[in-house]
Amino acid sequence: MPHARRSFLAWLGTVSALSFASACGAAAPAKAKTKSFPVTRTDAEWRKLLTPRQYTILRKHGTERPGSSPLNKEQRKGTFVCAADRNPLYSSATKFESGTGWPSFWKPLLGAIGTSIDRSLLMERTEVHCAKCGGHLGHVFKDGPKPTGLRYCMNGDAMLFVPG
Repeated sequence: MPHARRSFLAWLGTVSALSFASACGAAAPAKAKTKSFPVTRTDAEWRKLLTPRQYTILRKHGTERPGSSPLNKEQRKGTFVCAADRNPLYSSATKFESGTGWPSFWKPLLGAIGTSIDRSLLMERTEVHCAKCGGHLGHVFKDGPKPTGLRYCMNGDAMLFVPG
């Protein structure tokens, strides 16, 4: 009986972790992109250009620990840009505190991002990627503030902040 209980608790813990990860916008495992993007590099070039954390997130669909990015607390006026190609993504005017531990925005800049369906973690989510390099940024959810009702939950390590 103790073994069955342990197995059940382990299963329950896994389901809970997956549910928490999806609610917080945890990233999907790496998947092949079929679309071509204006900015392209070889895998070796991306590894040389990006930090290990940026590479894992942007190129391999990783995610950062919640609350680990300094950009989560960024309050200055400016623009959040893609860490891989400096493509402007979000205005600081659209940033809000979502309580998830990741920088969140209610609207991207025009033409800055693309989306695709992410069917990892036993559910369907909308992945957000940079429109220029295809780098994974995070996910968008329909639980954000007005006026859009959307929450673009982004990995801070996938972005840089440009004040001004």
